[in-house]
Amino acid sequence: MKYFAFLLQRLKAAVHYTVGCLCEEVASDREMPFSKQTIAAISELTFRQCETFAKDLEMFARHAKRSTINTEDVKLLARRSNSLLKYITEKNEELTQFNTEQKTKKKKKLEDDNTKSVAVAAAAGKDDS
Repeated sequence: MKYFAFLLQRLKAAVHYTVGCLCEEVASDREMPFSKQTIAAISELTFRQCETFAKDLEMFARHAKRSTINTEDVKLLARRSNSLLKYITEKNEELTQFNTEQKTKKKKKLEDDNTKSVAVAAAAGKDDS
């Protein structure tokens, strides 16, 4: 249990650090500084929202009788934000296309290697004769 609490604190610290970096970036762009209390509040809110997202994603997968969260669960989570849903869908399609291309290349390379192996074996068989 102590280890879980340690990991939770590390995760909260990472979220706080990232929020701080983003706030600094916005502050420099807009010349509007953020107080430490504001950064802490945004960090806490972000962490709690991520916890809610994680629970929702688990429930969506469980409802579909799966133990693994997939892209359909993420799309379901993002359904209320049309722009986010569109972005996730586009990225999913890009990733699917890339994976398909990689599988095709791998399959073609494997077939080429098998063809070469057969040709080498046939040539070796002729040499033995």
